[in-house]
Amino acid sequence: MIHELKIKNFLSFKHEVTLSFEATRDKKLEDQHVVELENGVRLLKLAIVYGANASGKSNLLEAFEFLRDFWFETPESKEELTKVIPFKLDDESEDLPTEFNLTFYINGKKYLYALALNEESVLSERLDFYPGVQPANVFDRKLKKSVSEITFGPKIKISQIAKDEISIKCLHNMSVFAAFQQVNVEIAEINETVHWMNSQVMPSINVGTSLLQYTEQLVAENSDLKNRILTFLKKADFNISDIHSEIIKEEISDELINKLKILNFPAKELDRIQKDRTINSVKTTFEHMIQNKDGNFVTKPLPIEMQSDGTKRIFGLGGAILTSLDRKAFLTIDEIESKQHPKLIEFVIEQFLKESDQAQLLLSTHYDGLLEEEDLLRKDNIWFTEKLADASTNLYSLTDFKGVNRITSLQKAYKYGRFGAIPNIE
Repeated sequence: MIHELKIKNFLSFKHEVTLSFEATRDKKLEDQHVVELENGVRLLKLAIVYGANASGKSNLLEAFEFLRDFWFETPESKEELTKVIPFKLDDESEDLPTEFNLTFYINGKKYLYALALNEESVLSERLDFYPGVQPANVFDRKLKKSVSEITFGPKIKISQIAKDEISIKCLHNMSVFAAFQQVNVEIAEINETVHWMNSQVMPSINVGTSLLQYTEQLVAENSDLKNRILTFLKKADFNISDIHSEIIKEEISDELINKLKILNFPAKELDRIQKDRTINSVKTTFEHMIQNKDGNFVTKPLPIEMQSDGTKRIFGLGGAILTSLDRKAFLTIDEIESKQHPKLIEFVIEQFLKESDQAQLLLSTHYDGLLEEEDLLRKDNIWFTEKLADASTNLYSLTDFKGVNRITSLQKAYKYGRFGAIPNIE
């Protein structure tokens, strides 16, 4: 589970900000929202971010996405950039490092990851873990004369040959994790963190993300998951009685194969296509329960292409959310309200909280009606982004405000600017 992320000089975050999932001492909705770890740390399953357009909400989610990608990307040469984007709207920040500090737990064990980099190179990178009360270092990496020097902590058992091999593989513009995966070496703490980031920090979902094929594939391959998604849709008050997804092999022409080559289609899949001369596609049909003119209830099939945008959106989200629940994973969704009725947003959050063991959800939204849902949310779930005078983003929590427990309507207080993070319309 993620405890907190500190961000500095990344996109609109010029000054250091911290997003924390640590719960306050408030006991409200404790069973639904709070996971207490063995060391007594209490972490939330949910965080929701409000803010005006262009205030930095999406950039907060992008910070998690950047880290996830950076851990695993292997540049083809030393000349490639790191793809990090510092704050660009002043004369100093572009020459300063971007910094991330991530605190997380794997099977109850605490880890701290720190990264400092610029557009050309990683300046420093460090991973610590807590085998007990005191921290122990896994690796510490510094940039010296354009070369990365990596040292490993005294508790890490690794041969000098393996150390040298990892150092050789680790270019100045990539992470230690990416280099480690190219070397036939076993280090339990790095294996554990790599597996965690790969399987339990899921790719971010934004408004333009198409999840249809992803969820169709899940439904076609897993009958149990299909039934859970069907139950999810029924509870959401869609008149869908069944879903049929099947994988269809279609013959493929030489002309299409040549086009795939031009488009740099993944080599492994391209080899399979050339050998089998087929390509897999998924066909999904929804059965709708309707009442006919005689008053009898009958089912009528409709292909997924003919479903409403809202139905397709909730179907796609359902696959991603159920995956996060099964993996006990961290999932971010930008503008959760897109193409959804407000009651459906509340339903999705409620179902997630009910079923989550240690899965976590980070949402951005403009739907302020959630602020009135006292039986659904806690005050420490709520965060705000606000654009400062220098065009940078400030991130802060609802719990930072004094007297918030005495406010009768959080929604009205937010609308009238009590917490900031609203458009300045003149």
